[in-house]
Amino acid sequence: MLDTETEARSIVVKIGSALLANADLLTPRFGFIQRLLEDVTRLRSQGYNVILCSSGAVALGLRIVGETPESAGVSDKQAAAACGMPLLLNAYKQVGHEYGFEIAQVLLTLGDFEHHRRFLNTRNTVHRLLEAGVVPIVNENDSITTEEIRVGDNDRLAAKVAQMIGANDLIILTCVDGLYDRNPDEPGAVLVEEVEDVSVYMEATIGMSALGSGGMTTKLKAANMAQEAGCTTYIANGEADRPLSSVLNGERRCTKCLPHPNPLSGKDSWIANRLQMAGSLEISGKVAAALAGGKRSLMREDVVSMDGDFTRGDVLHLYDCDGVELARGLSDFTSEEIRVMISNPDTLADQLLGYKTKGEIIRSNNLVLLDNRHLLWAAPEAMTPGG
Repeated sequence: MLDTETEARSIVVKIGSALLANADLLTPRFGFIQRLLEDVTRLRSQGYNVILCSSGAVALGLRIVGETPESAGVSDKQAAAACGMPLLLNAYKQVGHEYGFEIAQVLLTLGDFEHHRRFLNTRNTVHRLLEAGVVPIVNENDSITTEEIRVGDNDRLAAKVAQMIGANDLIILTCVDGLYDRNPDEPGAVLVEEVEDVSVYMEATIGMSALGSGGMTTKLKAANMAQEAGCTTYIANGEADRPLSSVLNGERRCTKCLPHPNPLSGKDSWIANRLQMAGSLEISGKVAAALAGGKRSLMREDVVSMDGDFTRGDVLHLYDCDGVELARGLSDFTSEEIRVMISNPDTLADQLLGYKTKGEIIRSNNLVLLDNRHLLWAAPEAMTPGG
């Protein structure tokens, strides 16, 4: 248990839709919310800062727009989110007042995580709420996002929030006890109580709940992001009298994903843990070996081919000639500028672009080697050469 005189620990809690919404009636489960916020109050009294990443808005709004989880399309879900969010926040607010604390709504989109300035602004807002003793309730702004510009699931959103604020713990509450070595419905399935390398279990996690947007696969992806930021992740059943403190105190079964012993810095963690790929570069085997041997900048002549349309400051994924991802880094050029440079290798970059430049596509201090610490992204099927 935390000593209240020590520095406050920050905990991010992700709550799945199935815990918050009755699957048949699509109404709030006030009994669960009561148990959850009672435990939040208990942790706050012990000196913890608690941030909630709450699903449930879409599920709670489906009945209002006359749809079901099975029948709803994209526009139906966007409308349902707009209807369900007031219901969700009202439930949290009513119960929160019973325990004497205020809540605040923080709606985010993909750009709030992928663009560094917006990332920092969002972080400052969350920290200010915590300083004021307010419990932030974070959700994706589902009423305006589309598939191309959305985070995609609240598991990874919670992991990005944990990374953003430097949280010590991420608790993902779901409807099962944690990660199993196979489908938990199969005979002989065994709960995995401790995980160092989540990639070992990815094949065993295929599945999706009726109300939620992701299954155990997204939870392991979220755990991997949190691990690299030095954050411990717990995947646990939310149906308990003390759903949070019982996990932190080791009183019940769950899966604990251990943090990396040498976490990345805040900047490197932001670069390395992406939610969408802006663009990618293929580099030669010789350059790949040089990068692995020590930090160096990526130059125009190092690029064999590229994929994507991106702007300066976007994060690019670097692959070797076999399609193995090696690193991620901030581009100093737009995709069009890089195409021009690698299509004309015999012409100085200054002459091609019309301004003075060394042609460093990614500077060494903006390049993060993955070193088998991250879940890798598959290379785009068709990277285009400079010509």
